[in-house]
Amino acid sequence: MTDVARAFAPEWVSPPGSTVADLLEERGWTQQALAQRSGFTTKHISLLINGKAPITEDTAVKLERVLGSTMRFWMTREAQYREALARLSERKSLLGRAEWLQRLPIKEMVRFGWIRSFENKGDQVRECLRFFGVASVDAWEKQYADPLVAFRASAKHGREVGAVAAWLRQGEREAEHIACKPFDKTAFRQVLTQARELTNVGDPAVFISRLVETCSQAGVAVVLVPTPKGCPVSGATRWLSAEKALLMLSFRHKSNDHFWFSFSHEAGHLLLHGKKLLFVEVENRIDGEDERQADVFAGNWLISPADAARLPSVPKTLHAAQVFAKRIGVAPGIVVGRMQKDGLLPWTHLNGLKIRYRWAHEA
Repeated sequence: MTDVARAFAPEWVSPPGSTVADLLEERGWTQQALAQRSGFTTKHISLLINGKAPITEDTAVKLERVLGSTMRFWMTREAQYREALARLSERKSLLGRAEWLQRLPIKEMVRFGWIRSFENKGDQVRECLRFFGVASVDAWEKQYADPLVAFRASAKHGREVGAVAAWLRQGEREAEHIACKPFDKTAFRQVLTQARELTNVGDPAVFISRLVETCSQAGVAVVLVPTPKGCPVSGATRWLSAEKALLMLSFRHKSNDHFWFSFSHEAGHLLLHGKKLLFVEVENRIDGEDERQADVFAGNWLISPADAARLPSVPKTLHAAQVFAKRIGVAPGIVVGRMQKDGLLPWTHLNGLKIRYRWAHEA
């Protein structure tokens, strides 16, 4: 894919009448001669040639008899002309909404392969509307911007609604390709029991594919999407339908303890909270009771309350953390992350036990 799409898109269109005029010139006929042969008035022929009168089925039949070619040719020529007119009008109209593009992370959306880049701003607006699956900027506001305004976060992290909306939309697009069984809460709880074992798998190429597959069996589409600039988000959940849930992750902090906590936090939302709600985990967000409940669920899923109660007595050594992690069946990095969060270990200690990830485009 090239960096910039430069498809030929002239600011003018050629009416089917220009083809009629060319044929008249080839034959040395006047417009009056064509009128006589076709049964139209000279005025109608003039309007036809100048694109003021459309080629109807009746007109196409008569042109086929008098000038040759086929009825399909003339009808297709007319349809292409009307489409070109509509596109030209649309382009001019969308150009008037070009300021909307400033709200979107266009460069990253292009770099991630989500959209193509266009030189013409009107064409770029059209491309972005198609990406979001909306007919207008106003529809985008209602579908994406308005729901996201409720998620307040610290301004220092540069949260931008357009960037978060783009990230969420890409998640929706990728979820469309994941076939899921109807959502089943009991089945999803069972899936989570199995998924906990995957915390010990270090290779993302292995555990992610397994995670996606197992969760799809319970009606949950798990997708991982990199965040563009202005999207300080670690995860999100929303219901695509009554029977299919979307669980999005960003790998924002790029370590296994953060990844699995984010996954289980979002899973908690799906199990504990309503299907009509949208949850977006924005950094430094002002949390409510729903977020607290999801945090508790995630913490208990990774390390049970009984095992967490034993953490203060675990020696602050690499070996002790590994032994404890093996005993409870999770990755050592998760134990280290929990001890750091609970204030049992400085944030600078034992981080070598955490597994770090990076996106392919960052290699």
